[in-house]
Amino acid sequence: MTEPRHGRSTPATIREITDEADLASLVTLMNTITPDNPTSLEEIRWSDATYPGATRFLAELDARAVGVATVGRIYVHPPDHPDLWATIAVKPEARRQGIGESLLVAVSERARSAGKTGLQLRTSEARPEGIRFLEHRGFREIERSKTVRLELAGLEVPRAEAPPGISLTTLADRPDLVSAIHAVALEAFADIPGGAEPDEAGDLAEFRARDVDRPGIPADAFMVALDALTGEVVGYASLMLVPGSTTVAWHDMTAVRRSWRGRGIATVLKQRTIAWAIRSGLTALETGNDEANGPMRAVNARLGYRPLPDEIFFRGPLFSGVA
Repeated sequence: MTEPRHGRSTPATIREITDEADLASLVTLMNTITPDNPTSLEEIRWSDATYPGATRFLAELDARAVGVATVGRIYVHPPDHPDLWATIAVKPEARRQGIGESLLVAVSERARSAGKTGLQLRTSEARPEGIRFLEHRGFREIERSKTVRLELAGLEVPRAEAPPGISLTTLADRPDLVSAIHAVALEAFADIPGGAEPDEAGDLAEFRARDVDRPGIPADAFMVALDALTGEVVGYASLMLVPGSTTVAWHDMTAVRRSWRGRGIATVLKQRTIAWAIRSGLTALETGNDEANGPMRAVNARLGYRPLPDEIFFRGPLFSGVA
């Protein structure tokens, strides 16, 4: 597919990715252009198996790969959601030549053919040119995540003693708890601030595929809080290794049932994941919370996490090439 010109001369071509060599180029480009949002071949294979239907595009200029784009389902929304998730990345030296716009047209056409009406994308506060690109094409901010990082070098292992009435275990020790953990997620996901609409945990099968069995989520780092009297699961916290990394992980989720909040459970669960990370030789942990999520941001601050540039999520209309 030749790139639309939109009033300018651009020799780039945009074509759909169909083989492993192109996927490898996509991974290299994404991890070079947006190192704060990396991917891996393993992550792509997991995504295609769990959420089939994603499409990926490669932009080439003089036979060199200079940009990529992806479009597919938003993991925390149901299949009939009117938007798809998209990513667009162009190498700095190839920008301002219409390549990003042509990639946006390509993902919009694919979304339109699927009966969708909008796209959602993320960028970083550290990339103002990306923000301007989206705003100029009708995209508006729908969520801002205050991203933070905890450097683990030299950090002492937290004591992480359970609050009164709570016992702690891991999913590695209690794999039978997945269904009960899912019940906590159903309640907690609905309470996550930010976005145009609440996130959804999905059914048990989807939750297990996305938040339990996904590559990079270690079962022994999946901490579970139980009511010591009844054995009921009242909270959990999990880590996910950054795609392609063995030394940095994201906090995938920290969740506590509404009736058990305010008792220090989230803090001790997060301390347990920090302790696991230190003992496992990780160098850093990262996480992000909507700016309205004061309680969890306060937990992160008390534990020593330090700010990174904000992640900004945008929603906009399908783009036809006329800005």
